[in-house]
Amino acid sequence: MKLESLFTEFDDLEPRERLELLIEYSDTLPDLSDQRAAQPPPPQCRIAECQTAVDLWVDVVDGRVRIEATVPRQSPTIRGLVALLIEGINDATIGDVLKMTDDLLEPLGLTETLGMTRQHGTRGLVAAIKQRVLAAETA
Repeated sequence: MKLESLFTEFDDLEPRERLELLIEYSDTLPDLSDQRAAQPPPPQCRIAECQTAVDLWVDVVDGRVRIEATVPRQSPTIRGLVALLIEGINDATIGDVLKMTDDLLEPLGLTETLGMTRQHGTRGLVAAIKQRVLAAETA
């Protein structure tokens, strides 16, 4: 899984620089597939723990995880986190995704910078990915 190598990009940066790098990731969030973009997201795609409207689709195809998401451009921090997760997780195995850290902000060095609300939302995002991977695997 590529996620751990992405974490190293944040290693030697000051907190402000870490946040700026995360916000840069917000520009890399892939567009939805044509099929998903053609209709409104179903309610079960919403991540309830996020204050920002985050809709997330998790698919498992041939044992590999694929994620798509929508996050408003007006929320660059969570959009950057989601983009980072997608880049780091897409095409990973189910086992690798289930083993990833529940606290995404810790390896990014952003726990203190982003505060409790974003920590809660980020943990909810990771938990939703893991739950949906398990559900897709058993389906």
